[in-house]
Amino acid sequence: MIVLGVESSCDETGLALYDSEHGLLSHALYSQVAMHEEYGGVVPELASRDHIRRALPLLTQALDTAGKQLEQIDAIAYTQGPGLAGALLVGSSLACSLGLALDKPVLGVHHLEGHLLSPLLASQPPEFPFIALLVSGGHTQLMRVDGVGQYTLLGETLDDAAGEAFDKSAKLLGLGYPGGPAISRLAEFGDPAAYKLPRPMLHSKDFNFSFSGLKTAVLTVVKNHEQQVVANICEQDKANIARGFVDAIVDVLTAKCVSALRHTGLKRLVIAGGVGANAQLRASLNAAAAKKKFRVYYPELEFCTDNGAMIAFAGAMRLQINPAAAKKDYSFNVRPRWPLEELRVI
Repeated sequence: MIVLGVESSCDETGLALYDSEHGLLSHALYSQVAMHEEYGGVVPELASRDHIRRALPLLTQALDTAGKQLEQIDAIAYTQGPGLAGALLVGSSLACSLGLALDKPVLGVHHLEGHLLSPLLASQPPEFPFIALLVSGGHTQLMRVDGVGQYTLLGETLDDAAGEAFDKSAKLLGLGYPGGPAISRLAEFGDPAAYKLPRPMLHSKDFNFSFSGLKTAVLTVVKNHEQQVVANICEQDKANIARGFVDAIVDVLTAKCVSALRHTGLKRLVIAGGVGANAQLRASLNAAAAKKKFRVYYPELEFCTDNGAMIAFAGAMRLQINPAAAKKDYSFNVRPRWPLEELRVI
């Protein structure tokens, strides 16, 4: 079965083809980062308009790379939510229009389920069950995953997610957008002893997170700096603050993951989402895995950000369990807010 995946939840347009027998055939991706950088964050209207411009050329690219024709597609999976409503409507309307024109079934996919299952696209995928740390955009969650559609929420962020804290703290340091990769690179040159920032909820005895206070701590350090103006903080001091921030957030994420594994007795940890590409987080988790005797799995770097491959794969996984999950019903709706724990095996 060949499944076309369509992703348009935020600021990346992704189209991909996944074959349930031969694996990923192709994926094409366009990032809007350069466009939104001027505004310091994603502008929803601009994002929606750009998805319209990019979707069909990317579809052609994905088909050409795979050497396939539209008629050879068996089903179409698209991101139904969560995400920006206007952006989601672009992808869903494309998917349902293609389904109607080609007489092919369509399936709405949960964006976070795509991230959650993306490590299974790796050459050495994890087996179920496992603990998953989902760190994508406005989401930071710890889940127990027993299979496709079998997700138990263990804990989540109570305010700012890890990705939001990265972007907001980077902005306080004048690093621009997107801030996560920039603050991570800068932290490599920082002194870990210069700033000891708080580790929110590190000892809370549950699996929840809170990163708003950490962002506020960065703001306080910046405001208390003797120069009072971000532009006048020397680059080394910026690096020191970045290192203090990154160390704090990595310590919390690592500790919560280890605690969740101990609580459940599982020995496999999966990291999914954009923050999963963070070098410091990977190093910390790898060190913890070696010490605590568990195994950690990451998606390929190209699949950490939003992409069509994870949507095509998630759709194919659901269709393998229940072929009737995809329907020839081309009236569509999107779900900008859609809790992952609502998902079940259809």
